[in-house]
Amino acid sequence: MTDGRIDSNRAPEPVGAYPHARVVGDLVFLSGIGPRRHGSRDIPGVVLAADGSVESYDIAAQCLSCFENVRTVLEESGSSWNDIVDVLVFLTDMPRDFETYNRLYAEHFAGEGKPNPTRTTIEVSRLPQAGRAPIAIELKVVARRANGR
Repeated sequence: MTDGRIDSNRAPEPVGAYPHARVVGDLVFLSGIGPRRHGSRDIPGVVLAADGSVESYDIAAQCLSCFENVRTVLEESGSSWNDIVDVLVFLTDMPRDFETYNRLYAEHFAGEGKPNPTRTTIEVSRLPQAGRAPIAIELKVVARRANGR
């Protein structure tokens, strides 16, 4: 890390010229984090047709992968899952995906022993992609630094 910039060796590579996160004082600001896997352009739960279009996708698989990617960047930033204070969620198909996403969000973020952050969820027409398969969810997170590190 130099001057607050966090570039993870374990999270998916950014699709543009930006860091995974930036530390400012006691806060960690994550760039938008999607469900891609590190070292790959694969999106969990996406099935492509022969022509490269999306045949189907599993929003639950994308949510869980997204959550894991956020956890990875937080840990490498000197923070942790339970230090999350704010989450901005982008979905590309609110009517289709909100119920599943909202259930998984509650399981991972809400309740005793969980971060219970503020949250905003918005629908967008599309999200940046790296490769052929578009992603259906992305999280933008702000967290405290754990233990004042």
